[in-house]
Amino acid sequence: MERLPNIHPGEILQEEFLVPLNITAYRLSKDIGIPQTRVSEILKGNRRITADTALRLSYYFGNSPKFWLGLQDDYDLEEEKANKQQELESIKRFEKNAA
Repeated sequence: MERLPNIHPGEILQEEFLVPLNITAYRLSKDIGIPQTRVSEILKGNRRITADTALRLSYYFGNSPKFWLGLQDDYDLEEEKANKQQELESIKRFEKNAA
């Protein structure tokens, strides 16, 4: 089965928030008090959404910081799983009654 692409939280920020609300990266950075480079790097998928950024985005958009951190955690887990699949598959599972 073909694997779906892993979507970075920056893409969700761009496509589900900034574009529909007609907000530029510059405006977002000024409105939430972070450098424009941070917003740009998140949108490009080159930077993680940190707890600080999640708090600021949640206050700005009226959602939960856990929403933003959850997106980041999901992205990170999928990336690690893809990068370490062979190594993970070689780990023998714990068996409680195997003595």
